[in-house]
Parts: sequence; structure tokens; C-alpha cells
Amino acid sequence: METRRLGPLSVPAVGFGAMVLSPGFYGSIDDDQATRAIMHAIDAGSSFLDTSDGYGKDAHNERLIGASVGGRRDDVVISTKFGYRVPSGVERHRFQVAYGTLAVNAEPQHIRGYAVASLERLRTDHIDLYSPHFPDPLVPIEDTVGAIGDLVTEGLVRHVGLSNVTAEQLERAAAVHAISAVQCEWSLWAAPCPALLAVAQRHGIGIVAWSPLGGGFLTGDLISLDASDFRNNFPRLSGTNLALNNDRFAPIKALAGLLELTPSQLALAWLLHQHPAVVPIPGSRTATHITENAAAAGISLSSETLECIEHARARFRPEGGTILAVPATGPS
Repeated sequence: METRRLGPLSVPAVGFGAMVLSPGFYGSIDDDQATRAIMHAIDAGSSFLDTSDGYGKDAHNERLIGASVGGRRDDVVISTKFGYRVPSGVERHRFQVAYGTLAVNAEPQHIRGYAVASLERLRTDHIDLYSPHFPDPLVPIEDTVGAIGDLVTEGLVRHVGLSNVTAEQLERAAAVHAISAVQCEWSLWAAPCPALLAVAQRHGIGIVAWSPLGGGFLTGDLISLDASDFRNNFPRLSGTNLALNNDRFAPIKALAGLLELTPSQLALAWLLHQHPAVVPIPGSRTATHITENAAAAGISLSSETLECIEHARARFRPEGGTILAVPATGPS
């Protein structure tokens, strides 16, 4: 697979979002199935693995990757995020997103402890890309990033990332330490703030696109959700909104068919054409879908096709709001 640059870090053009491999996110799954998915992603070329200490009960997702990768550590680039697993007795800083209330603590004095715990779960001596999962609403982003920079000096972390930040927060962070990548939602039905992309381009920061398949919707196969599926919390994927959105997605799905692509491949290929340093991290549990997603890295779309997609997108207005509303400001 071709590679792309997240700052100085080279990664496959299509990575792998491991969140879906922990129970409770996309319904039930066992570790054997999850391990097979990780191995298939690596073999398919999507060896940029994204996880977080907040995915799964007792950081299940990090433990899963650590147990699965084993002797293939040199074959993968591991990105993980921190902030959810707040130590006992430490204040949790709460904020609202589209689907409810979240809580983190990204105070500098806790960050080394977060990293050491992740290293133990991942069974590795370094983290390739380390990011706060969300900006802490009570902690200046400069303080958080400065503490990650100390881990780079120590050799525990190779590259500093950010996730779900505003353009202003990214600018301030980049003044403290070189930032390799910023994670944001980006797909056919969710675009990042242009100001965020402008800051990233100015500083040579790559873009890691989470939910590049719209939480699975852009596969074209999402008709209903199991009661245990976390995506029931997303208004655009629940109730009558899901049916309405499937109707509105039909022209893009039909275009994929005309091009002899799956809807997922069209969505990922379109995204890869939007920015030279964007790296989508789709997640899947099946070998077939993982292979299809990885193959999108080699799909070239003509200017005429891209125009057709934009015309269809202009009429595709999802019902139900965004998956995530990022806190607009942090402490000054």
C-alpha cells in the first residue's frame, strides 16, 4: 500500500480503527474474531492501528492489540489516545458532546502514568503516535502537549498527536511542540472545519480521519442496529433518521455500483482525494470488508467522477445532526 505522511511519520494511506473490536461499540464480538481482524488488517497493508485507553471495559482495546500484535511489533504503527482512565481520587473534567456527557483529565502530572499504563497493555516500549482523546476543558492545551513532549524526550513516545480539537487549540499546541497529526471526523457526510485544515497545512500536520465511513453508514449496508450497539446514541443512525438517510444516500450508492466499487471504497477513495495528508482509519470486523477498505488506497477517481460525487453530496443532507460536537473552547 502507498504511504502518506503524518508530519515526519510515514503510515499506510488507509489505516485501521480498532475501536469496533471491543464489545459494546458495534455489538457483541469475541477476542478470537477481533484478533483475526487485526491480523488481516496488517496483512492487507492497513498496519496503522488506532486505539485508545477509553475503548472497551478496562482498556480492552489496548490489551487486545498488545496480545494480538505479539512478534509483529515492527510491522505496525500504533496510535493510542489518553484521558479517559482518570486515576482514582482525581477529578474528572466533564463536557458535553452530541450524544451525552464525557469526562477526561489531561493535567500534566497524570500523563506519564497514562502512557506507562498504555505501554504495558500494548506490550511495547514505545507509542508511535500519542494524543489526548479530547482537549481537557479545564487544562490549557499547551500544558497537556508539553507533558507529551517530555515523553518524546524520554523515548516513550515517538510523535505527538491531537484529537477533536479546534483550529485555535491546534495553533496553540503547535507553538509548544511539533504536532504530527490531528484526528477529526471526516467523511462524505461530515467535513472538518476549514480553519483546522488550514492550521494543519501551515504546520505540516497530517490528518487522521476517524469515522470515515460515517459510523458504518457509508457501507450502504446499515439498515438497523442491535439494541446493544453504541451507535444507537447517534441521532442520524437511529429511528426514522436511519431510513431517511439511506434514501438520501441512494444516488451515491448507485454511483459506486456504476464504477464497480463498493460504497465503502467510493467513500474512502473520495476522502483520499481531498487532501494529500489525510489518512482514514475505517474499522471492520470481517476480512472481506478489511480487504475492500485497504484496496481503496489504490483507487484513482477522475475529475468527472469527483464532480459527480460532489453533485450527489450537495443533495445528501443527513438527518439527525453530527456524530460528535467538539467543545468549542478551552481554558485560555
